[in-house]
Parts: sequence; C-alpha cells; structure tokens
Amino acid sequence: MELADKITSLKGVGPKKAAALKKINIHTLEDLVNHYPREYQDRRNPRSIASLREGETVLVRGKIILMVPSGFRGRRNLQLLVQDKTGELTVVFFKADYLLNTLKKDEVYEFYGKITEHAGRLQMTHPQFSVFEESSETPGILPVYPLTEGITQNDLRKWTREVLSLLSETEEILPERFLGEKRLCSLSYALRNIHYPEDPQRIREARYRLIFDEFFFLQLGLMAMKGRFQTENEGLSFSPAVKTEEFANALPFSLTGAQNRVISEIEEDMESGRVMNRLVQGDVGSGKTVVAAAAAYKAIKSGYQAAMMVPTEILAAQHMETLSKLFQPLGIRVSCLTGSLSQKEKKGIMEDLAAHRIDFVVGTHALLSETVSFARLGLVITDEQHRFGVKQRGTLQKKGQNPDVLVMTATPIPRTLAVVLYADLDLSAIDELPPGRKPVLTQCFPAAERDKVYSFVDREVSLGRQAYVVAPLIEDSEEIRARSATELYGELADYFKKKKVALLHGAMKQAEKDKVIESFSKGDTQILVSTVVIEVGVNIPNASIMVIENAERFGLASLHQLRGRVRRGAEQSYCCLVSDGKTELSKERLDIMCQTGDGFEIAEKDLLLRGPGEFFGFRQHGLPELKLADPVRHKSILEKAREEALLLLQEDPFLETPENKGLLHGIHRLYGALEELSI
Repeated sequence: MELADKITSLKGVGPKKAAALKKINIHTLEDLVNHYPREYQDRRNPRSIASLREGETVLVRGKIILMVPSGFRGRRNLQLLVQDKTGELTVVFFKADYLLNTLKKDEVYEFYGKITEHAGRLQMTHPQFSVFEESSETPGILPVYPLTEGITQNDLRKWTREVLSLLSETEEILPERFLGEKRLCSLSYALRNIHYPEDPQRIREARYRLIFDEFFFLQLGLMAMKGRFQTENEGLSFSPAVKTEEFANALPFSLTGAQNRVISEIEEDMESGRVMNRLVQGDVGSGKTVVAAAAAYKAIKSGYQAAMMVPTEILAAQHMETLSKLFQPLGIRVSCLTGSLSQKEKKGIMEDLAAHRIDFVVGTHALLSETVSFARLGLVITDEQHRFGVKQRGTLQKKGQNPDVLVMTATPIPRTLAVVLYADLDLSAIDELPPGRKPVLTQCFPAAERDKVYSFVDREVSLGRQAYVVAPLIEDSEEIRARSATELYGELADYFKKKKVALLHGAMKQAEKDKVIESFSKGDTQILVSTVVIEVGVNIPNASIMVIENAERFGLASLHQLRGRVRRGAEQSYCCLVSDGKTELSKERLDIMCQTGDGFEIAEKDLLLRGPGEFFGFRQHGLPELKLADPVRHKSILEKAREEALLLLQEDPFLETPENKGLLHGIHRLYGALEELSI
C-alpha cells in the first residue's frame, strides 16, 4: 500500500463513500493521513459522577438503571439514569427510537460528552457511547475529525488506523540533520501521534513537526521560485539612460516621498538584469497607479511593452482613462482588452499588440487568452493581486522573455501574513497619502436609525454631493438575512423622489454597467445603489458619502476598500455603517472602522480577530493550504522555518544534493512542478 493510492483501495470505501470524502478533499491515502483531527477525546480515565462539573467534556462509566422514552413513535426522546459508585447522572437522547433496542437496562456503558445543567441537575446530552467490557483495551485518546454528510467518526478512525498500520515507515522528507538540530520528531512519529497519541505531550511534538513542515515547504517553494527567476543575468536590463524623473516631471502634480522611494526601488530592480518580482502595497488613494505608470514608462522608453491585468472591467476602464491622460502627452500608445469587446475589436487590439503598435495594454483575464501575444513584453503588472492566483500571474509572464513583474494591492496585508503569502516577491509599501486628503468621518448606526442616515444623505446630496449605498446581496434571499441592492434601490427611489437614483451590480451586462457608471461620473445620478462591484475601480471625486448596509456582513478589508471610494476629492467625506449585528465581535470590528482610517492597522486587527484562514484564502492565492499552521499564533515557528528555507537555498539553490531530493519531492507535491508556475 502506497500513500499515492486512491482512497477506494481501502476496504469499505465504495463509490458513495469516495464521493463523500471528495467533499472534504480526500482523494488518496495521503489526503486521508493529512486530514488531521480538530480535537481529541481523552478516554483513558473515566470520571466519577460525583466529581463532574458543568461545562466539562468527560468520559463516564456507569450502569443504566432506568430508561424512560417519551413522545410519539418515530420521534421519541430517550432519558437514561446512569449510576456509578458515587452518584447518578441523567443522559438524554432526542429522536432516539433507534436506541430503544440498542441500549439495555442493567448494562454498563461508557458515555463521552459535555456536562450541562438542566433544572438544577447535571446531565449529558447526545453523548457517544459504547458497551464497557472488562477485557477490552483502554480506548486511549481518540481523534475527532472534521466530517461531511455520509462519513462518520468511526469511518475515519477505522480507515486512518488501517492506513497507518499497513504503511511501512513513512519516507522522511527533511534532511536528517534537521531533525537533530531543530529537535523535530520523524514524519512517521508525527503522523502516528497526530491521529492516535498516547499522551498530550506526543500531540504537541507531532503538531510542532507538522506545523514546521507546512511553513517550511510553503516558504521553500516560494523562495525557490523567486530564486529561479532572479538568477544573475536571467532577466531584462532596462536602460539606465531612461529616467523615471522624466515621467514625474511631466505630471500635473508632485509625487509623495513614499511614491518616490518605491519608484527608486523599482528602477533599481529594472536596471539590475535580474527578473523583478516586487509587491507594492498601498492604502486606498495612496497613488499606486502612478507608481506602476512610472515603471511602465521606463520599460516602454527602453523599447519594451507593458501589460496590466486587473480583476474587473470597471477597474480596467478606470485605469485606461487614467493612464491615457498620463501617457498621451508622452507619445505612449495605450489600449484596453476585455472580454466584453466585440470579436472585431479584440482582433484589432491583438494584431496591434503583436505588431508593437500598442505600448501599454490594460486588461482583464482576457489577456491570458492563448490568442494574445506581444512583440516585446518587458513588464507585467497585476492589480489587486489577491483576485488572481499564482499560476494566472505566471501565464501572463510567459508571454514575454522573463519580463519584470510588478504586483499591486490596495488591500493592506499585515506583514506577518505578507511574508508567508509573498515570499516570492520583494515588498514595497506606499505608506503616505497625497497632501490635502481629509480622513473619512465614519460612524456606525443601528438599523433602527436608518432614517437618520437617509436624512443626512439627503442634506449632502442637496448641497451638490453624490452618495453610494452598498448592499451585501443583489437580490433578496430566504437563506441570508440581509438587505439586497434591488430592495434598497426600490426603497431609496421612493424615499428620494426628487433625486436621480441608479442601481449597479455584477449580474448586469457590461454595457448597462458602463451606462450607469458614466451617468454617476457625470453627476447626472446623485445616489448609486450597488453591491461590492464598486469596491475597486470607481473613481468619482464628487462622491462624498458611503452608506454600507448590513456592514457586519463585510470583512474589514472590504469595508475599508468601500470607504476608500469617497476619499477621492477635496471635500469632507463620510462613511455610515448600518448594522444589524448583535454579537460583541461584530461591534468590535465596526468600532475599529470608526476609530482608524489606517488600512495597515485595520488589517492587523482584522487578522487578530478572524485569523489568517478567513482573512486571506490560500487556495484563492494559488498556494498550498495551511491545515495546522497559523502565521499569528505560530509566529516563532514560522520565523524558524523561513530562516531554514533561506539558508538551505543559499547552500543548494536548485535542491540538487542527494539529501535534499526529498525536499524537491515535497515542493512538487504541494505546488506542482516549478516549471508550471514560472513566476
């Protein structure tokens, strides 16, 4: 039996079970042993009934002295009275007809569950149970796995036991010296004890090794890919004679100190002869587009083409408009390629790109099409990188001969997480806003005070301002209790009878979206009701009010992005968060929005509140999933793993030595072949 074998090679796993396991990403035996327990049940030492306390999860051994069914046949509940030498405990099962012929009075059972209090008495509800046999082995510490419909704990326990017992010693993938130097247990020991530990200490040892592995291979893979494309003389050398100062001097405004610093870092990369892989982080309105334009200027004036990939057609159109104004006086030809263009328009643009009649193209995923080719692609820019996977960025990069890569995001990512997600990139931050930008005044309102918000919007709009009203849904939903854009549009059109109200959402055709945005941009529409489709790419300086309905349903990063839509003009801007949230967590999160406008501070707090998994989807980014590792809670292990990955690649950049062959296999298993990613 090999770890690569399909899960159906196990006895008892037929098509139905295999289909259910697929839902929790278990396809092979390796997936099964890497499906770790979420908690454990310590069944080694039964507790006496007299010693039980509310809230504890315990194992109790006792005799059933009374069985009392109640209710109608088919939906009967069952109440048991269980007795040991120290006292009696009530055990309750709901809808338990199936247990009436299973449990037997005067038999001794073991019950495992949580102790609660009801009517002044302690009880256990719906525990796991088994008949106690004097000769049976002590169950020990049992794993509790994440499940899906059709799969039980007993199923997973049986299968993991079988795989772990049949597999020979699991092949070690870390160099032998690591285990001693870093005090790491072997992989075999870790896998056995993450599933069936003999004591809590072994769980800790197993978790430490597996967490180290997750961080180590994540960092090793990204660093190896970065090194692969930053080898000396492998990249393009852009002309030192072309200076970005020429571009900056032609601008109708002055760059901030932060913009100048980041442009200098980019210019140094572009002249180095190594492939540039740089991430530029900048808060909403910090001027990332101008920084990207400076890099494009250097590439284009050095004889190359530049391409910018963005996630939405709205953002593509916005960038096209901005860049055309910046580049037209400089003789640089800009075009836009999106999926909604006619075949004739697409064909014309693709012919012009191939013939180098276009210097700079802005586009959506349409740029990734096999039919799109460049005459001399020298710079690839991706905006809002978290909307793209690693492979998508690599696909665009392959359209040139090792072009430089500039990645931009207006979603501030805490450095703790950035070093994990972007180990393949050098990091730059535009941590300064242009002068004259006033902070957005933000206030939270309970849903019952919505009229106050509408009254304020009416007053501001009457003064010549414009407003956004954002909803989490397009249409009403029976499953989700939240306001929809269509519902809000009807309500606001009725409330603001003398104002022009429009609706915008992602399900509309592109031509309709463009028409709505154009009307709002010209000032013909005063109030725009929308979904998060306006989160990026809509730049209306006269819009000074952002109202967000069901604000508790948005992540802090999204709320900050939306709020950034009204920090575009010289006038004071406002953000009204309307919330139905009742939990302390939702109140705490919205309080953060009211207290600070610093995107990086918000991101740090969001990470602490929600954790990295929810804050940033690894799968979405195209990276291996972290199952046990948490960059915040396990920061010290992350730092050790990162340091080791860096040292190892300095010694053996291509992992060619015999002792590192297992590492190469580990990277390929997580990422696929490095050639496939080509970043």
